[in-house]
Amino acid sequence: MRCRLAMLLLGLLGTQQVASQELHSHALAKPAAASPEEMDLSDKQWSFSALGSFYFVPQDVDYFSPVLMADYKSLHLEARYNYEGIDAASLWLGYNFSIGEKVKFDFTPMVGGIFGNTCGVAPGWRMALSAGKFELSSESEYVFDSRNSSDNFFYTWSELRWHVMEWMSLGVAAQRSRTFETHLDVQRGLLAGFTFKDVDFTFYVFNLGWEDPTFVVSVGINF
Repeated sequence: MRCRLAMLLLGLLGTQQVASQELHSHALAKPAAASPEEMDLSDKQWSFSALGSFYFVPQDVDYFSPVLMADYKSLHLEARYNYEGIDAASLWLGYNFSIGEKVKFDFTPMVGGIFGNTCGVAPGWRMALSAGKFELSSESEYVFDSRNSSDNFFYTWSELRWHVMEWMSLGVAAQRSRTFETHLDVQRGLLAGFTFKDVDFTFYVFNLGWEDPTFVVSVGINF
């Protein structure tokens, strides 16, 4: 009788040990769930933004200029319309660089192809230098016109902003463009920007005090 009880106990212990080993084996074989940090990094590999600018030009044609941007890690893609010229479109490919923390410098060299009323190729860049509440940004390009080399030109849009509050900024802007003509080679202006959630509104007035002012209203969104 005692031998039978001993054998029964040994059998039960052996069964539990095998079950425990199988559970442990299944636990090892089960893939680990992605951590919140890994899931967050995966979600942020692609980022998109859009900017629409309404130009109100005195004694000339008012127009709308949209810009669409997409970034995948360091890759930068961009499409523009009415930017290098009225009824001209352009497609851009670039690479993002970023250094610094307290003083941050972002730089994106790009190359673009332009077609429509203006045709050609253009090397260019986007850059931003930020420190505290101040930010200096510029987007520039040199257009090589494929139809007439005398139409080659350098375009730039630059801003200096003071972020007065988290949702408000004030500053100055300058641009050189061929989408509209003025007596000034470089248009100079003031800006006021406002942020609501992921949407940015910026109001510009150019050439005030030099000639009839040009007004620009820009709406940008990140998604």
